[in-house]
Amino acid sequence: MAHSQNSTEFPVNINTTRLPLPNGHRALPKLKRLSQRTSDEQKDSSCRDPDPSYLSLSGHGLTYVTIHPPFPRYAFLEHDIVLALSFLLNDLSPVCRGNLYKAYMQLVQVPRGAQEIISKGLISPLVWKLQVEREEEFQELILDTLVLCLREDATEALGSNVVLVLKQKLLSVNENIRSKAAHALLNVSISREGKKQVCKFDVIPILVHLLKDPVEHVKSNAAGALMFATVITEGKYAALEAQAISPLLELLHSPMTVARLNATKALTMLAEAPEGRKVLQVHVPTFRAMEVESHEKPQVAEALQRAARIAVSVIEFKP
Repeated sequence: MAHSQNSTEFPVNINTTRLPLPNGHRALPKLKRLSQRTSDEQKDSSCRDPDPSYLSLSGHGLTYVTIHPPFPRYAFLEHDIVLALSFLLNDLSPVCRGNLYKAYMQLVQVPRGAQEIISKGLISPLVWKLQVEREEEFQELILDTLVLCLREDATEALGSNVVLVLKQKLLSVNENIRSKAAHALLNVSISREGKKQVCKFDVIPILVHLLKDPVEHVKSNAAGALMFATVITEGKYAALEAQAISPLLELLHSPMTVARLNATKALTMLAEAPEGRKVLQVHVPTFRAMEVESHEKPQVAEALQRAARIAVSVIEFKP
């Protein structure tokens, strides 16, 4: 005879190791405690223990916490989990490393998360992992994390050979890696030390080469990196020697607004050198046309028009 008593067993076909982990005050401290086990226990259990209590350190738990809204970024910060999980950077399991990269990438989407990664000294390990990880997906996740961290502060990265590592990634056959590496170099080059290293390590000729890349967002980010690197005199002449003016002029007609803006500003920097100004004088009509150009978004039109006006004023400057 049927009765209404509830079963204590899970329904059939339910994988208990993939149950959602709550984002509340109990789950994240538990995640931290699990992460602080001895190194021997970590090696033996962090990626292979089928117990659901390891959900956040193995297969799917950490990913679930990071990708399901609302993502508990501030809870991660409050419970100091960022550093506690960093041992997974060297885990033998690609699944564990990949989930950590995803967690860090999600965390840095807010400035406080990026600042936490920086303050915990994790930039140098991430730069190293970018160099040694073979999985392109992992390289992309690390680059996404570094891009936003470098925007906040590039000091530690610059002391960790980040420019040399990113230079290597500019040559990748993967267009996303090329684009993200150029974007990272853009943020590196905001600081004066970053500009100097980009020049010192001969990155500018590669960036100029990428201005002819078949992928628009690669060209756009390369132009952005050049925009900052050419602020200093050494950068200007390195770009002029690499014949940057011609591909930058072609980029003024890109379908991407940000690419056109980056190219305009980079050309303005090159026009500050007498040699660059002389070459660009015949192209003043192109910039004049941009000064009156309209756009469906008023703020975009204003940005392009302002950049064009500045370019004209620099090109037509008479010492």
